[in-house]
Amino acid sequence: MRPTLAEISLKNLKFNYLSIKKKVKQRPVMAVVKADAYGHGMLKAVEALESLGDAKPFYYGVALLEEAVELRKSKLTNAPILTFSPVREDEIPEYLKFKIIPTFSSESQLEILKKYKVERKLKVHINVDTGMGRLGINYRTAFEVVREISEIENVTIDGIYTHFATSDEKNKSYALTQLGRFKEVLGELESENIKVGIIHAANSGAILDLPEAYFDMVRPGISLYGYYPSLETSESIKLKPVMKLVSQITTLKKVRKGESVSYGRIYFAKRNILAASVPIGYADGYNRALSNEGKGIVKGGVVKQIGRVTMDRILFDVTNAKVKVGSRIVLMGREGNKNFDAWEWSKILNTIPYEITCNISKRVPRIYVD
Repeated sequence: MRPTLAEISLKNLKFNYLSIKKKVKQRPVMAVVKADAYGHGMLKAVEALESLGDAKPFYYGVALLEEAVELRKSKLTNAPILTFSPVREDEIPEYLKFKIIPTFSSESQLEILKKYKVERKLKVHINVDTGMGRLGINYRTAFEVVREISEIENVTIDGIYTHFATSDEKNKSYALTQLGRFKEVLGELESENIKVGIIHAANSGAILDLPEAYFDMVRPGISLYGYYPSLETSESIKLKPVMKLVSQITTLKKVRKGESVSYGRIYFAKRNILAASVPIGYADGYNRALSNEGKGIVKGGVVKQIGRVTMDRILFDVTNAKVKVGSRIVLMGREGNKNFDAWEWSKILNTIPYEITCNISKRVPRIYVD
């Protein structure tokens, strides 16, 4: 096995999940495990969450039908699985076969649902666009569309939801506007006694800061994996990062003052140094933009990455670190009292931890601990 590994703490995953459950006062939770559980490994994540007995997730959320089928075939859970992507006509047989719930998110899908004849009803969730502007039935016309769906013989509305665009921002005014629009739609439907099943809206940001958006179920994503969705939310739930990226020093090389290292010669040694080569690169998700900016934790100290990040390998200045070939180095995460986690990467790369963990490639073996 490669010395470069992603250590996944299932203990921390369960800790985060149970902390969320406590925050929402034991409301049902849809655990969002799309994108291979944000790079952590969907099947192992689900297996860990299913071990929680009566506290385990009520639903699981994925982006794609393929993800849902993989999860259902694993037989790890009997819980409902919702896909967030819009249902296509050619996919309906698989939704029915594997007991997966699709999302209805556009008026154009009405004809698909009306003409499709099945022996048992197709359960769907309806996405109402209250201002995200990506997917969903516009809130202005949602009442009429939902009423029409409710009258289709072969369809059962199992749930209805919306998605916040700015719940992770300090200013919650737009999120509250979206929430108000959603509540108006729900009020109209209730006044006509139209049953919509489970109502859900709260993503990680709303779970932290908008308890009025909890409704019947909440949908944590990035918070499950130990990160707040932005630096502007509260930290009202204690979270522990689930992924730690580690490797080993494989070679040591003396570099003289004035000499350069790696492609492009963007680093020149200002003194005689000892450079350590570590087998990870941009093919593994160690972004090329970390060149001369990344850090590692080794022997209790922080060392600086030097030179251009290459496809398979990077270098560190370990002159004062007292290392040897085989020494462990933490590339992302906490070690002792030192930390260089996905938020630290994000500050350099001008992105968010979601992208960091999702981009750790399949080439990096996942090792599950705890």
